[in-house]
Amino acid sequence: MARCLPLVFIAVAGTTFAQMSAPGSGPANSSRAVPLPASGRSAPGSVTAQQLPNSSGGVSTVSPSVQVSGDFAGSVSNSEPGSGPLSLSLLDAVNLGLRANLGTISASSAVRASRAQRLQALSALLPNISAQASETATQVNLAAYGFQFKLPPGSGFSIPSVVGPFSYSSLAGSVSQSIWDPVQLRNWQAAKQTEQASVMNAKDARELVVLAVAGTYLETLADTARVESQRAQVANAQAVYQQAVVRKEAGTNAKIDVMRSLVELQTQQQRLQSLEADLRKQKITLARIVGLPQDRELTLSEGLSSESVGVPVLDTALQDAIKNRSDLRAAEIQVRAAQLALSAAHAERLPSLSLSGDYGVLGPNPASTHGVFAVTGAVNVPIWQGGRISADVQQAEATLHQRQAELADQRAQVEQDVRNALIELETAAGEVRLSETNRNYAGETLAEARDRFAAGVATTVEVVQAQEQVASAESDYISSLFALNLSRLSLARATGQAETGIQDLLEGTRP
Repeated sequence: MARCLPLVFIAVAGTTFAQMSAPGSGPANSSRAVPLPASGRSAPGSVTAQQLPNSSGGVSTVSPSVQVSGDFAGSVSNSEPGSGPLSLSLLDAVNLGLRANLGTISASSAVRASRAQRLQALSALLPNISAQASETATQVNLAAYGFQFKLPPGSGFSIPSVVGPFSYSSLAGSVSQSIWDPVQLRNWQAAKQTEQASVMNAKDARELVVLAVAGTYLETLADTARVESQRAQVANAQAVYQQAVVRKEAGTNAKIDVMRSLVELQTQQQRLQSLEADLRKQKITLARIVGLPQDRELTLSEGLSSESVGVPVLDTALQDAIKNRSDLRAAEIQVRAAQLALSAAHAERLPSLSLSGDYGVLGPNPASTHGVFAVTGAVNVPIWQGGRISADVQQAEATLHQRQAELADQRAQVEQDVRNALIELETAAGEVRLSETNRNYAGETLAEARDRFAAGVATTVEVVQAQEQVASAESDYISSLFALNLSRLSLARATGQAETGIQDLLEGTRP
């Protein structure tokens, strides 16, 4: 009997203590490298300012436009108090867009998500501490643990195979700490690089928002100028028509001249209606990008600048772009993150060291307890993982190769952006000079044609042709001004200075 009782206590104590010290026990598991996405690029949308060939004739040979897609075309609506027209400057529009545009909001959310991933990776390197208190009622079947009590017949006593029910109380704390784990260390370092890349992407998203907002603002200014110019054309056509009617009634003009001038008047009125509709839709697009209510009437307080600008030197512009472009910085950081991820995959073959411990009190009730503890130091040496490590290395190598290719492509893209922006700026500056001269010539031609018609030495054919020339020249002039301002904005974006240089964009005279 005396020899069997210790076995009973060992079985019961082993069962209860195993329950308390489970967090610090058990074999150590090998850490795995966290795989990164193959591509390091973030593409919530795109913003493109471009000048396409214009085949409609006239002096202006390019048609400038701004293409906004994805998150950059949306926003979270701002609740602007009041009603009626809202005066909006370029700087106000940009500031609204930076706050409300979905592109910046998505980029900020991506930064927060990458920061959380970095903290998750860091937690694997820091101590994990927990505490637990429990009150347990149990009954133990000793036979299940291999205890078979066969006493001699006639001994007069027996040992039950079932002990209990009985109860016990425990209060314990557990701590585990990774002493050396090269995989988790590199995972954390890669997560830090990914977070920095997200920050760079967020800065680049702000540049794209400035390009989207300012470009749309400029396009709205151009549409406004076209409407104002077309209203002048309608007024001029109306005056010519009235003059033709008066001359017809005086008998000095044929009916065909009246009908021709009427057709020209109605044509100009149709153009005006179409341009006014485009302007209304363009203002809605601008309100959508900057987060303003779409039912508010927007009045733009800026104007298209006709100030002549010098074209920067290519080498200087390229150096500025390499220094300032956040998307290029993000691509470089993404390569470093992929290199660390590959290093983490190789480190899966290295041993790791961890330490864990439990300390607490255990007893039949809270008033009768005794201290218990367990300390475990473990060294985990990977020997064979079924080819998993080799697969992780190959995946990390593919990711690194992809991101290195993206970095090379991004460098070429930055150079292309700068070169294209310089070409567009040089072309637009020349077109402004030519279209302004052509505009003056067309105005003089129309004035002379009207004088000749009033003197009775010309028909409305000459006047209508002169009117069309004026309309075309005005349209070319507005397009060239839009192209000039947009090319300046494109160059600022290409060199990574759109946000910092926006205040100087429209300084100068107004058309």
